[in-house]
Amino acid sequence: MFGRKSTRMRASVALGGVALLALAGCGGGGGGGEETGTAAAGGEGGGDELVRVGFSQLGAESGWRTANTESIQASLTEENGIDLTFVDAQQRQENQIRALRDFVSQDMDIIAFSPVIETGWDQVLQEIKDAGIPVVLVDRTVDTTVEDPFVTWIGSDFRAEGVTAGEWVAENFPDANIFELQGTLGSGAQVDRQEGFREVVGDDAIVGEASGNFTRAEGRTAMEAALQAYPDTDLVFAHNDDMGLGAIEAIEAAGMVPGEDIAIVTVDAVKDGMQALLDGKFNYVVECNPVFGDQLAELIQQVHAGEEVPEQTFVEETAFEQADIDQAFVDERPY
Repeated sequence: MFGRKSTRMRASVALGGVALLALAGCGGGGGGGEETGTAAAGGEGGGDELVRVGFSQLGAESGWRTANTESIQASLTEENGIDLTFVDAQQRQENQIRALRDFVSQDMDIIAFSPVIETGWDQVLQEIKDAGIPVVLVDRTVDTTVEDPFVTWIGSDFRAEGVTAGEWVAENFPDANIFELQGTLGSGAQVDRQEGFREVVGDDAIVGEASGNFTRAEGRTAMEAALQAYPDTDLVFAHNDDMGLGAIEAIEAAGMVPGEDIAIVTVDAVKDGMQALLDGKFNYVVECNPVFGDQLAELIQQVHAGEEVPEQTFVEETAFEQADIDQAFVDERPY
């Protein structure tokens, strides 16, 4: 029904590419998180109806997520023909599932969400499909037995980000003893970044691993434990900047110099992470661009109009070493 056959989407193009597969495109209450939205029933320009969109954001665990939310809310507006109901799931899958069911009961035109983890969506996705409401996945992927569970997905090529980080480590620190500071276990970002990174560096290079749940506080806690458990660690691969910033705090508290005694490679390229790179505390940062609300708004309008849309859209991204940036670049960064 919604044009997708495989049960789990795997990124297969280079970082920043756009998949060329095309397919045919096909309406918040309740206590599942923090909800915001408008009550408009019709459009303001020319009498056109607004597209009623229910969007469930997984939470606000990082600077990246905050920037992504701001971009989405700035783009999914009445001015752009969209009546948005926004729910913050506060990093709890049960909150997201409740929000999605609320969207079904409100007969939204489009349901969009960034899933907290990949699995556990079968029942609610089937309910949405039975209601005939198209789904747009944002940022993260799902692993489901439901056939054709969504129309389109937009976000980053997480696996390619891991490969990019791994290639830099292999070239610059080929004999590193690596501690992998992972994101939320079971999330698409965690699974794919780990897979891409280890495909390059190999499992034997990893002396230890732990989840920091994509947060700075948990990243610091995990790094503190790692310094005790894996004292030979000389490089950290953090699945996002916030955990890497927490690792900096732990390394400095242990009397060592981040970026020198222990190299740090991260993913995101938010402003705080880029400042750490400029200051020499990070060694390499792979960008994961959160600012794609305008592309999401365009996809939603196309889906609602029944137009053909790409099955996958990868946002444009790059990677940075310290020599690539200066203070003006960091100061001007929009996120």
